[in-house]
Amino acid sequence: MIKVGILGATGYTGAELLRFLVKHPEVKILWLTSEKFSGKRISDVFPQFRGFVDLECTKVAHLEELDTVDIAFSCLPNGISMHFVKKLIDSGTRVVDLSADFRLRDEKLYESTYKVKHPYKELLREAVYGLPEIHRESIKEARLVTNPGCFSTTLILGIAPLLSEGLINGEFLIVDSKCGVSGKGRAPLPTNLFCEVKESVSVHGLEGHNQKYEMEKEIIDITGYYIPVTFISHTIPINRGILTTVYVPLKTEKNYEHIRDLYKAYYRERPFIRIYESGKLPELKSVSFSNFCDIGFGLHDNVFVCVVAIDNLGKGASGQAVQNMNIMFDFPENEALRYPGIYP
Repeated sequence: MIKVGILGATGYTGAELLRFLVKHPEVKILWLTSEKFSGKRISDVFPQFRGFVDLECTKVAHLEELDTVDIAFSCLPNGISMHFVKKLIDSGTRVVDLSADFRLRDEKLYESTYKVKHPYKELLREAVYGLPEIHRESIKEARLVTNPGCFSTTLILGIAPLLSEGLINGEFLIVDSKCGVSGKGRAPLPTNLFCEVKESVSVHGLEGHNQKYEMEKEIIDITGYYIPVTFISHTIPINRGILTTVYVPLKTEKNYEHIRDLYKAYYRERPFIRIYESGKLPELKSVSFSNFCDIGFGLHDNVFVCVVAIDNLGKGASGQAVQNMNIMFDFPENEALRYPGIYP
């Protein structure tokens, strides 16, 4: 059994981590941190955990006073997480970081994107991108796994088989994502209020989203060359879930059966990828509260159109983090995660 700690346990991703981890037979949770709820039991903050975990939250400033753990999950904000990740790594603790602080290997790109200085260049280059379907072998031995962004997860998993075979012509990729309100986090901002989101759909901005650069970096890692990504995301009035549609120009015309067989072969023995048959496409209700990634696709002449559905808090964040932990400690990859979506 391994000992686990969670930094920032009272946000949505922290709570979702707890939901998965309390069911894990090889995990003992030793501590939780929270700035807002320091001194309160986690079961008072989230009553659904009564009888499962009743630990008292502490401030992250007391990190060095807490018991040593085998692995820590950081759910702290971008620009803050990196400093506590560094302390944990230096103490010999392995880390899965759910912030964006270690997703971009180029510190200058990180600094221009997130407007924060990054002093840990060596860790930035060491961090393993935690997309298990592609980087499983590197994740096994990693000290630091950087959990992918939720939107990036949908794009990369949606087109990785095409990228690996060099089937994309490389001129452009168009990515359109719709995400539930939980993707904005738990902070009580005006844009998150019920009256602001109900009966509405909003665009995050035509200048694009920060995860665009993460997407382009991972495409380079897979293919060895740059493909420009046009990525626009929207908030829709549901609690959770991401539905992404990707438009991909192909080098040469392919038929549906060829691409279907390619996807099934590429994701063979990948327990959380579900490929849809012709004429069927994913829906958010099929993946809600799960760690599954559902993929469907079709062809418009020489343009490949892919539809990907995940739960932004599951495969887009905390479920994927637990999947990475399982790989790091040689547990079954689907331990505590093998559950269907909840519907209705």
